[in-house]
Amino acid sequence: MIAEAAPWTILLTSVSMVYGLFVGIILGTVMAYYEGSRFDIGMTTGMIANSAVPYYVAAIVLLYFFGYQLQWFPTGGRFDGDTTVGPNPEFVMSVYYHAALPCLSMIATGFGGGALGMRANAIRVLGSDYIRVAKLRGLSSYKISTRYLGRNAILPMYTGILVGIGGILGGSVILETIFAYPGMGMLMYDATLARDFPLLTASLVFTTVLFVIGTLLADFTYALIDPRAEQSSMG
Repeated sequence: MIAEAAPWTILLTSVSMVYGLFVGIILGTVMAYYEGSRFDIGMTTGMIANSAVPYYVAAIVLLYFFGYQLQWFPTGGRFDGDTTVGPNPEFVMSVYYHAALPCLSMIATGFGGGALGMRANAIRVLGSDYIRVAKLRGLSSYKISTRYLGRNAILPMYTGILVGIGGILGGSVILETIFAYPGMGMLMYDATLARDFPLLTASLVFTTVLFVIGTLLADFTYALIDPRAEQSSMG
């Protein structure tokens, strides 16, 4: 049962995480580069408000308007029952069509915190010598903010990203219940209601093991992407 439900939750959370991180990193880098400007102040205020909104609130609002009122998206399920299950375009489009609202609710409320964290890291990197040299060389603001500033400011977020991947299956109980999306979250919710303690225990152990693996990977691989961490530990 876990093997059947886990891939669907991985689909939701991985797509949401990738797009949320992409938007947050880009916005945070640009906000830091224009620190103190009206754009930075306005976006910082907006990101604080964005990070304060729980994802399940956005899920309920999106489901109400786009699912029930406008009927643009389905209100439950993982794919259309009329499609043939398999690697065909109709099935793939149906899967992403049913996952659109759950993913959008996590993306819409998830990039604010990442943008603020990226902004703080990028502001610290802005004072580095290589940033000053890049400006003196006459490089464009886009190239400086993406190739020099963003690439180095993202390093402190690496651990959080891997830990988030490790906990990818444990944070979708409320979301999948709202959208009636049969994944790991829905499986644990149903197991709780039915008092199926063996299934609930196995689900919790499975998600905990993945979380621990993600944390260990972050510890063991950080020195590979940032040699300064290995040098400081040896010193």
